[in-house]
Amino acid sequence: MNSNVLIVGAGPVGLTMAIDLHRFGVPVRIVEKAAQRTDNSKALVVWSRTLELLDRLHLTSAFLQRGMKAFGANITSGKELIAHISFEDVHSTHPYGLMIPQSETERLLEEHLNSLGVTVDRRVELTALTANPAGVVSTLRNSSGTLETFNSSWLIGCDGAHSTVRHQLGMDFIGDTMPSNWILGDVHLQGVPRPDEISVAWHASGALAIFPIAGSRYRVIADIVGSTDESNVHDPTLEEIQAMLNQRGPGGITASQPVWLAGFHINERKVANYRSGRVFLAGDSAHIHSPAGGQGMNTGMQDAFNLAWKLALVCRGTCAAEPLLDSYNIERGAVGEAVLAATGRATMLAILQGGIRQSIRNHLASAVFGLAPVREKAANAMTEISIGYPHSPLNGKGHRVSGGPAEGERAPIREGAPPVGEGDTPRFTLFADHDEHVVPLLQKYGALLDPELRPPLHPGGLWLVRPDGYVALATKRGAWNEVAAWLDRIAILAS
Repeated sequence: MNSNVLIVGAGPVGLTMAIDLHRFGVPVRIVEKAAQRTDNSKALVVWSRTLELLDRLHLTSAFLQRGMKAFGANITSGKELIAHISFEDVHSTHPYGLMIPQSETERLLEEHLNSLGVTVDRRVELTALTANPAGVVSTLRNSSGTLETFNSSWLIGCDGAHSTVRHQLGMDFIGDTMPSNWILGDVHLQGVPRPDEISVAWHASGALAIFPIAGSRYRVIADIVGSTDESNVHDPTLEEIQAMLNQRGPGGITASQPVWLAGFHINERKVANYRSGRVFLAGDSAHIHSPAGGQGMNTGMQDAFNLAWKLALVCRGTCAAEPLLDSYNIERGAVGEAVLAATGRATMLAILQGGIRQSIRNHLASAVFGLAPVREKAANAMTEISIGYPHSPLNGKGHRVSGGPAEGERAPIREGAPPVGEGDTPRFTLFADHDEHVVPLLQKYGALLDPELRPPLHPGGLWLVRPDGYVALATKRGAWNEVAAWLDRIAILAS
């Protein structure tokens, strides 16, 4: 191992990145300018796909102990139920959203990182960086003002919407601020119908969303109609939150004991490229968007899971840098674009004004969500199990087997089967029938392939699945030459 990685930012994305890289044997240093973890809820939900990926770290059980399962989401207008989206039929080992405050997510991740022997260097701030083909030279300032020069092979900016790394790279954060102001209240509520589900109300005066957190604690979010000037953003009072519940909610809900009250506006922005040579961006440093659907933190954590195995294989000298590292921006950039588009549409629908337009919206939405395939597609999108990489440069050109997953799709997870990609080495997994031709393949590519074959995902097929659980190659049974050709594209073989 001749590479090390500096991670800037110790929120959920940076911590996930550090854990995944460290378990693969990559030396990491993680710095954070804040003196301590956030004590606010911020992001609230860990979705099914993120939980599946956390299974590889054996962390999910700790999250389940601290979180609350949400089994569905509802859209209402007054007493009318426009849509009910159930997560319970999602084809995942975790068919629910796990409601857990970001403060708890960060605590669980940091404590796990500490247990691995890695600690966050707090009150250490990146002030400058210079990248060249050989590495990255960073200037770090500690709490006493002392400057340190730190050399790393790679640098990953996980330092949020106001990213210093992004500014140092001179990258534009392209996008706009939505023309509306919002209020947020983490409060205790009584009288909430369907208390274990997410609720969104489309009211004539604006939108209202209620998210369960734990026990009687909920998050309430509402837009302020007619308030578009960012200078008018203000922290609400408990009385304002109650007034929103009375006006837009189903009735009978009482708010008390505020934990966090805040005003905010919504930015939708993204960089054009998540990579600049030896420097990468992940999470909010690369993309920010509406909180609709609770996709932000999950998208960032999945950025980390996508990049970590690729960078680890390069750092270990097992694979050439390209096409692995360039695929990070292509894959995750497309996901970021899709999330921005989807959350933006959902937000604009929710705050649509005008009686006739609202009536048309409600009738159309009710009709569309009355169709079972639409509800299924919505549930898969919210829980993020439908995320895939259909246009990835890493996809092979095999012959898809009817009934099995295509290249770029998430490989189905079988109940009771060990997670793909667990362990301390990033390896690809073969889902195939065993025959004599596989033995020399495993011998030649032993550094890249899991020695244990798994049953085919569908009769008559062969699948090569990446360490992050997505299909790299889908082809017909016995096409071992295609597997070898795919591995030859990325492997550095010992002579």
